[in-house]
Amino acid sequence: MFICNASNAFVPLSLISSLPQLPDFYHFPPFFTIQPVLSTREKQLGQWRELLLKYHTDLKITTLILHECPLWKNNDINRQLTKEEIQIVVDDLITSGYGEWEDEHTKTRVRILWRKPEQLASDIYDWAVANGYVNSICTVYELHSGEDVNGMSFQGVDEELLRRALGVLEGQGKCALFQGETSEEDGIKFF
Repeated sequence: MFICNASNAFVPLSLISSLPQLPDFYHFPPFFTIQPVLSTREKQLGQWRELLLKYHTDLKITTLILHECPLWKNNDINRQLTKEEIQIVVDDLITSGYGEWEDEHTKTRVRILWRKPEQLASDIYDWAVANGYVNSICTVYELHSGEDVNGMSFQGVDEELLRRALGVLEGQGKCALFQGETSEEDGIKFF
């Protein structure tokens, strides 16, 4: 089985073992049963959000395909979430602002928002200030994939999410967008 990463390259699910070590809670059998006590459930759903976001961010995957996510099942402890429990986890991810349905009617694909647009906007502006881009212009491509953004939270992020974050900054009067010949050539001037 395969998943598709941000560059539309197929990644075999076997790569899950090449990720940094999964957190201890992933190996705890009750993690794979939605807990009935509200305070425990809230903590559990927070851990699922953390795990899903880390997995998708580390592999640069922008879409969660519900029936293909390898995290729903832990063969080492012979546990997996039911379809209903997966729905609860995904609904929480969306309600928390870290995901949105790509297919509202069939509900099989979720766009993962690695960070919320407001968080990315703050990260982008901090980067612009720290790297001398205030009162300068850079391209959307440079902001997305340039050498100066290596290791930044917005490096390789979904272009739509990046543009939402830039819209937040534009609304705050911290940048202006200029249209280029292609979307990658669109310019950003930071103030």
